[in-house]
Amino acid sequence: MLLLILSAAVMLAGCESDSPRQEGRPVVKLALNWFPEAEHGGYYAAQVHGYYNGHDLEVEIIGGGPDAPVIQRVATGAVEFGVTNADDVLIARSQGAPVVALMAPYQVNPRCIMVHAESGIERIEDISDMTLALSQRPAFSHYLRKLYPFEGVRIVPYPGNVVQFLSDPDFAQQAYVFSEPFVARKKGAKPRSLLVADVGFNPYASVLISTEETVQQASEVARRMTVASVAGWRHYLQAPGGTNQMINSLNPEMGLDILGYGASESAALVATDVAKADGVGVMALERWQTLASQLEQAGLIEAGSVDPATAFDTRYLPP
Repeated sequence: MLLLILSAAVMLAGCESDSPRQEGRPVVKLALNWFPEAEHGGYYAAQVHGYYNGHDLEVEIIGGGPDAPVIQRVATGAVEFGVTNADDVLIARSQGAPVVALMAPYQVNPRCIMVHAESGIERIEDISDMTLALSQRPAFSHYLRKLYPFEGVRIVPYPGNVVQFLSDPDFAQQAYVFSEPFVARKKGAKPRSLLVADVGFNPYASVLISTEETVQQASEVARRMTVASVAGWRHYLQAPGGTNQMINSLNPEMGLDILGYGASESAALVATDVAKADGVGVMALERWQTLASQLEQAGLIEAGSVDPATAFDTRYLPP
């Protein structure tokens, strides 16, 4: 598996364009796991408002998309940094990829199941006798299917839009709390968002990752990238307007209204009580251990195949 991952990444590396270098300033690339959206707001804020430059870094942010090979790009050095979720980090490490998390903006994962409010469903475990659209690959999908019987539920592939949701009152689907529910509501539906985190599956999201080699051999660059990214997230939560204009210019499908909503909704998911006490981006071993156990239960990693303590590094987080 790892050989396939590395081969794909080497091919991708050859397609990456070189960005102009400013003499004396490290130039690094940050690969996103999706198209530019509010979930990446802090990273773009660090770029737009000069936090990366202020820490003597020139950062090229590379947009992603469906199945964006972030882990592969980072693991092989095609890019120095990436954005992914904590479950992907553990799965990758179980397959031998030397990736490591440096900071985690989203303390509460924004993944949810969107149902119609008139269905009366208020908990994920109550979903029954309907159609549920889930992607096959993400860990949360496997975990939910292991956790609940979903009696009478027909599981279909996630369509990537809300078209069927709007036309079928017995249709539910995966979503991000600040994306699909906003679109559905704007089109006249009354969606209810059921956070997957509320059933206990809560991987850190939009995590900044690099490799063990970068952390060891370019520790100062890793430190600057981490500190500047944290500053960017703090800025985005307080004043997202300028950053959202940049994101909108890169991804016009994300209008300023939905980006504003996403920034507002992100505040409660990023600036939790833990983050307020210990700082934006904080990560805890217990959370990583719990996640590893859940991935083992879901059959996504073999028991004992990864040491959660090696999957993240908090040394560069600002106090």
